[in-house]
Amino acid sequence: MSEQRSTVIPAEVARFDAWSSTWWDPAGPMRPLHVTNALRLAWVRDAIARHHGGRSDLSLLDVGCGGGLMAEPLARAGLRVVGIDASAGNIGAARRHGRDVAQLDYRVGEPAVSLRPDEHFDVVLALEVVEHVDDVPAFLARVASHVALGGLLIASTINRTARSWLLAIVGAEYVLRVLPVGTHRWQQFVTPAELDAAAMHCGLRPLQRLGMRYLPLLHRASWTPDTSVNYLASYARPDSETSA
Repeated sequence: MSEQRSTVIPAEVARFDAWSSTWWDPAGPMRPLHVTNALRLAWVRDAIARHHGGRSDLSLLDVGCGGGLMAEPLARAGLRVVGIDASAGNIGAARRHGRDVAQLDYRVGEPAVSLRPDEHFDVVLALEVVEHVDDVPAFLARVASHVALGGLLIASTINRTARSWLLAIVGAEYVLRVLPVGTHRWQQFVTPAELDAAAMHCGLRPLQRLGMRYLPLLHRASWTPDTSVNYLASYARPDSETSA
């Protein structure tokens, strides 16, 4: 079997390595993530409860976990969490902050490197990561291969539209400076149709999609039907390989 080609973009990893010490500073460069993470965390916990019927023995994989803003609170809530990230700096920050948390395992590397082929999870998160990889279908295929039968995949990213270029790059990075310049590349943004196609190619069924609105001057986030900039989507793997 040939070795899988990496989907990691080295410049992206270096950029996040440089910012890794700021992950847990709610007033620092990651402030927008702290605000949006609070909104997403509540939604993710509700989605897990709906999908898995209140089970308490769930395993969760957080791909591109960064400094652990999502992985750590979910582990503190009782889930068995594995967080992976291609940035060693991010994983270092996550480990330092979550060193007292049981059932929390952080690993450096992309899925093909940091996970065994036979590792499967009831919930897999890919939040704010697909817009930072080289090949979205290949990356999602590797991520989806770790979703257990009957499992749930939740992804969030940025749509590739004129509005997202204006708001997420020009406005957020260059005008308001709420994100470091260079955080995003518009060409790497992913449309909902592209994300759905990649997920369905992996045998996943679309469940829900909703947009997220972030007000940088007020540092507030809320859900919206508008998916032209930020959006979140969830997918399910059937309970058996033969079900559709």
